[in-house]
Amino acid sequence: MENHNLQGTLFIVATPVGNLEDITFRAVRTLKEVDLIAAEDTRHSRKLLLHYDIDTRLISCHEHNEVDKTPGIIRHLKNGLNIALISDAGTPTISDPGYKLVTSVAREKISIIPIPGCNAAIAGLSVAGLPTDSFTFLGFLPKKKQKQKQALEILKTQIPTLIFYESPKRIKNLLNAMLNSFGDRKACLAREITKLHEEYIRGNLSAILKKLEEKETIKGECSLFVQGCSEKKSMGQEELKAVIIERFQTNDLGTSGLAKQIAGEYNLSKKHIYDMILKIKKGDFPV
Repeated sequence: MENHNLQGTLFIVATPVGNLEDITFRAVRTLKEVDLIAAEDTRHSRKLLLHYDIDTRLISCHEHNEVDKTPGIIRHLKNGLNIALISDAGTPTISDPGYKLVTSVAREKISIIPIPGCNAAIAGLSVAGLPTDSFTFLGFLPKKKQKQKQALEILKTQIPTLIFYESPKRIKNLLNAMLNSFGDRKACLAREITKLHEEYIRGNLSAILKKLEEKETIKGECSLFVQGCSEKKSMGQEELKAVIIERFQTNDLGTSGLAKQIAGEYNLSKKHIYDMILKIKKGDFPV
């Protein structure tokens, strides 16, 4: 890799999220030609480098040492070395280490070049079956229950498709929390993207949760895609009645479950919908 500048370049290189074949020719060439590779986990990354006969020197750069490593990396770049930053999987800095390094390097007016490739959020969104014209990536929500609830309450009125990352140990808790805040919206859970046991579960949040409850164990990092709040801010009584009747015929959620589902989709009061369902059932609201 020729360097016509006095300073080197920091390359942000996307690597496979699972399947080793999911890497670009340019990424492989870059990793072979740079002087150093800064990796989130050097042991993990050696498997990828060995697969493609890449013998470039590795140094570590992860969330626990990124701040300490940054001055040394900047020094190397100023001395004319080219460096590639990679994470364990996917695109660095996207819910992965690298943000602090990139901002510090940019502050020094050193060249930073992306080498695009895999990203679990975009790969999963492309097959989720939800709107893709507008979406919001949230990554990992706070682990503490109260802070997570506050975050969801802020997000429940957002119109774009919502994208989350979550660990297999906490995914059921997140689904339950979303049901309480969002209602029973349409969603897609992607697990083990590009790997041997790749799985996509599509349906309402309650249906996805039910399928997970049936599993003895849940393995693999999860990407969750949730339909945003309907742009429709209000519905007439007749229109709402038609929606309720249609849902009666297509699912068996029960009164409470149905009220939660419709409330989440249309940003309406669950109590109002619940009361209306009861009236329809009793015949007080003629159909």
